[in-house]
Amino acid sequence: MYEYFNGKLTYKAPTHVVIDVSGIGYYVHISLYTFSQIKDQENCKLFISLQVREDSHTLYGFATEGEKKLFENLISVSGIGPNTGRMILSSNTPDEIQSAIVNGQVALIQKIKGIGPKTAQRLILELQDKLKKQGFEALATSIQSQSIPDEALSALVMLGFNKAAAEKVLNTILKTDSNLSVEDMIKLALKRL
Repeated sequence: MYEYFNGKLTYKAPTHVVIDVSGIGYYVHISLYTFSQIKDQENCKLFISLQVREDSHTLYGFATEGEKKLFENLISVSGIGPNTGRMILSSNTPDEIQSAIVNGQVALIQKIKGIGPKTAQRLILELQDKLKKQGFEALATSIQSQSIPDEALSALVMLGFNKAAAEKVLNTILKTDSNLSVEDMIKLALKRL
């Protein structure tokens, strides 16, 4: 429902913030990692995960899109709710957590408050392959950090072109001129696809 909120932080604590977006103050739960990323900022962008329960609608905010994806992967595991997911993200950096899951480090995951041996094993069992497929780049992905060729490729794929064919055309274009804007790359690629 919500992708992100971009606004002024009117209140900051290690566990939650109040972010003013166009005059509406949203109470958003955050991890300690997110707090460390935004503690010096007055205005910020938080990627949002809305968790709906019978008795509440709760907003969880993250400094990066990658942390949000990891949170949603964590809470997809049976026995791990949003608060436990936030606890996991508060205990280590997203990179360390993903690395521990991918490498099957049960002991490291067990050290997190609220995670027992069975839950740690289930977490690894259910997420290990999924996180391996996504790769560590998934934590770093963000629309702002995409390179020009990657942005052009994403746009072409969204337009319905085959990813492999679009990639091949973009590589050919890059060999002739590597200083093109995203728009120019897309225009040239559309002529060749």
